[in-house]
This record gives sequence, C-alpha cells and structure tokens, in this order.
Amino acid sequence: MPALALLPLLAGCGDTGGLVGAGATPTASGPVHLWPDRAGASVPPADPGGAPPEYVKGIPPVHDQDVHGVDPVALVQAELRAHPNTGVGADGMPPETAAAIRSCGKDEGEDAEAEAEAAVCPVLTPYYRDLTGNGKDELIVGIELPDKMMSVRVYTADPDGRLNRIMATTETVVSVELAGRDVVLRVPSGNRGYELITAWSWDEKQLTMLPTREQIVRVPSGPQGPASRGPGPAPVRP
Repeated sequence: MPALALLPLLAGCGDTGGLVGAGATPTASGPVHLWPDRAGASVPPADPGGAPPEYVKGIPPVHDQDVHGVDPVALVQAELRAHPNTGVGADGMPPETAAAIRSCGKDEGEDAEAEAEAAVCPVLTPYYRDLTGNGKDELIVGIELPDKMMSVRVYTADPDGRLNRIMATTETVVSVELAGRDVVLRVPSGNRGYELITAWSWDEKQLTMLPTREQIVRVPSGPQGPASRGPGPAPVRP
C-alpha cells in the first residue's frame, strides 16, 4: 500500500480519549475590605439577654442528674406557686394560662370547667438533649400561650439533686428546633416575609443559656412548615 494511503488511518489514531484541559481554574475570590483606612463605628458590649439561672423550689430532688424522671407539669406548677400573679419577665404568664396549668392532671370527677382546662393543658410534651456538654440530658419544656406565643424553658440537674432553670424566654414562635447543643427559635421579624432565627447556647461562665447567633432569612411564598424552611444557624461549639 502506498505510504500516502496510510496517512488518514494514522491521523484517526491521534485521539487517545484522555481528559482534555478546559483552561486555567478561576482564582477563588474572598471578601475584600473596602476603605480600610476609614474609622468604623464601635459595637457596644452585648446585653446577655438570657434569664439568670434559678433553682426550682417545691419539687423532689433529681437523682443522678436524670431529668427524665421529672414531671414537666408538676415542675411548671411549682414555678407558678413560687411566682404567683406574675405577668412579665421569665415567669410571666397570662392569668388564663396559669389557671389552665393549675388544672392540668386533675382527677376525673372535678367540675366540667376544670376538666375542659385539663384536656388542653398548655404544657407541651417535653424534649431531652445534652445542651451543657456534661454528658447528662437537659429538660426542654414548652408552654403554649395565647396568640401563638410560647414560653420555652430549659432545666438542668445539679449533682446535689437541685433542678436549675437555665433558659426561659417568651416569644411569638413560628417553630422551635434542636441543632447540636443549641435551641433554635424561629420568630416573625419586623419585616414582612422574613423570619428572625436565634440560636441559644450554653455559656459556661454565666451558667445559663444565652442567645449567641441571630439570622434574618426570607421565607418563601406560600404555606410554610418547619420541614420546608432552610436550616437555622450552625450550632455554636464551646
């Protein structure tokens, strides 16, 4: 075969099927500080914002720091007895909610009004999670209030058996989540179509849960549930 006849065959064997470079990779671009010589505004020290820790009186000692044996209804009722007729602050409670909590768990045979209040006990099913990092679960209690408001409270047990309330906040709540060792609250923001997400974390110095991160996020249009929303702030690690 003439040598020229082999040229097309040899030319067809030039492509080995390997990867072909697409050019130089773009250089990653990080944040650029504009006007670095400008003296910026100062940020005042943060207001802790959390309720100081408080020991709960009027309940039995907690054995082995096991809060799973604590009755959440009896716990909230004990706090009502310790702080009666309190309308504002960490123990603030509307009178109708306080009356309903006092009726929770009443035996059958009580009057019809008390039975109706007991059937809709505002103290929700508790949750448990190690939020302080001591290897023991904390007790997380939610109390339904009028107008979609909630009181969210967290309790830890000390080695001596005392139950210590380390978080108490009342908000108009969209949802409550647990993320790692954080309690995350979603509430309506002051701007329509946006939520304010606040992560509460354990502070070892103040021995209480404090709001440590806040984020404002846009809520997609249409009916929304907790599963359809994006994740809250990443958990804060000590």
